Amino acid sequence: MRAMILLLTALPAFAGAATLREINVDHVDGAYVMRSEVWFDVNIERIYGLLLDWDESSKFSSVIVESRNLAPGPDGRGRYYSQTQGCLWFFCKSFERYGYVEHEPFKYIRATVDPEKSDFEVSDESWEFREEADGTVVVYAFRMKPKFFIPPLIGPAILKSKLRSGGISAIQRIEVLARDYAPYED
Repeated sequence: MRAMILLLTALPAFAGAATLREINVDHVDGAYVMRSEVWFDVNIERIYGLLLDWDESSKFSSVIVESRNLAPGPDGRGRYYSQTQGCLWFFCKSFERYGYVEHEPFKYIRATVDPEKSDFEVSDESWEFREEADGTVVVYAFRMKPKFFIPPLIGPAILKSKLRSGGISAIQRIEVLARDYAPYED
């Protein structure tokens, strides 16, 4: 069953000017897929730099308990580590992701998980950037297929809800952090 597309052109509840334009979460062929589009009232150099810095991601995501940039791999690609914690009622579990980061300044960031070292078969993310109206539009795409068991009857609905609400709540924190973040210089 397709998830409901939530198209919002303004969110007056946010203290900042960030505007969530679209968020879609779905469950397709055993993978969870999320796509969102947000306009931030922050220049592209700051928002790009913040989202490229894995050391900062635990500050804007409520599920990331630890994250950091790792030394580049033998092939020269950037690498990252993150540990997330998810709870279903009173049961909480931590999950680790090790992966690779590729990017083109001010265009995109792509993070691909290493399934041999992670709790996920697939956990790939991408951020695409474009300047618009003295701010920055970020299109975020996420595809995740866990190695761990998710109860088939209620699991997908709960996980989709958590992805949606977690993404929405991170938007304002990202904008606040990006305003004070040092601009990325290529």
